Amino acid sequence: MRVYLPATIGMLRKLVSEGKLQPLGGTGFALTPALRESYVSGDTEELEYAALLDAARASLRLIGDDEGEPPRRVVLSVDVDNVTVRSDLDAAVVKLPGPIVLDEVAAVHVDTGEAEEAVRAAAAIIDAADLGDLDAEFTLGEAEDHELAWYAPQELPFLLELL
Repeated sequence: MRVYLPATIGMLRKLVSEGKLQPLGGTGFALTPALRESYVSGDTEELEYAALLDAARASLRLIGDDEGEPPRRVVLSVDVDNVTVRSDLDAAVVKLPGPIVLDEVAAVHVDTGEAEEAVRAAAAIIDAADLGDLDAEFTLGEAEDHELAWYAPQELPFLLELL
């Protein structure tokens, strides 16, 4: 199953140096039956993109713990088996039983430098946006207006070197 894992630049560095990474709480996002049912229409690609965006939003929560690294949303696209669907938490949520290894990574999605200011602001207000604060939702939307860049797993060392 294709799973989208929220991450940070620091987590990418750990993945490259150690060859594996334990997702925070084992949490990922995927095209689950509940996610498919929550949309009136949409093909598989569109619904997987919705799961990726959920992971990108979740990565905002991790950025505050990533001191010294550029504030960028990071999503790892991984192909794994043995996930547990957790629709009780949210329509796209899945739990992984353990760490992922670099060989399971299909792609990496990262904000470009142009998004850093908006991402920093969104990371600071993500909780308020979840609670319905309209100003916070606007700030969050500014970050989400930035598209994530796509990288192949073998490009990670070069990407991290450029940061």
